[in-house]
Amino acid sequence: MPNKVLITGIIACLLCISSFGQDKKEKQKKELPKEVLIDSIIKPSKPINALSPAKAAFYSAILPGLGQAYNKKYWKIPIVYGAIGTGVYFYINNNKEYNRFRDAYKRRLAGFTDDEFYIDSNGNQLTTPRVSTDRLEDAQKFYRRNKEISLLVTIGLYALNIIDANVGAHLLQYNVDENLSLAPHYELNQIDATSNLGLTLNFKF
Repeated sequence: MPNKVLITGIIACLLCISSFGQDKKEKQKKELPKEVLIDSIIKPSKPINALSPAKAAFYSAILPGLGQAYNKKYWKIPIVYGAIGTGVYFYINNNKEYNRFRDAYKRRLAGFTDDEFYIDSNGNQLTTPRVSTDRLEDAQKFYRRNKEISLLVTIGLYALNIIDANVGAHLLQYNVDENLSLAPHYELNQIDATSNLGLTLNFKF
């Protein structure tokens, strides 16, 4: 009789413990958060700054090379100044030569014979100029054309500096995650033995 009471008591305790455990599990399920937690192995992508390209272009428009500095592409700054500086140099040189021949041409039309082409290397006055009036006119046309070309090239290089800063800022935010890849593939058709070329886009979650 005492054994039956002991066995009955043990069974009753086990049933109570089992029931308590089930209630605890159900309570834990109800308390689970609804949000889906991101695994620590997966890193979220860097947020895209939509204004970054516009800022880089604006900075380069104010001061050439400043947009490249904003993009942290410091090695491009000497290239920017070298290109724009070369265009400015040729513009100034062609403009100087154009003014030189234009001034002499104006003196000729006014009837003077004291321009620099009437004087030799020793400073002596010449009776016949080293450069004729027709050559002065041709020289003006030549240097004026070169001056205009130099100006257009300089403006183009200035605009290219702005475009480079804008595109560079875009590329800095380009997604180069290893989980996203684009690769060419080669496949042999088993039916007609022809080859197929294509691109494969892989995206890993």
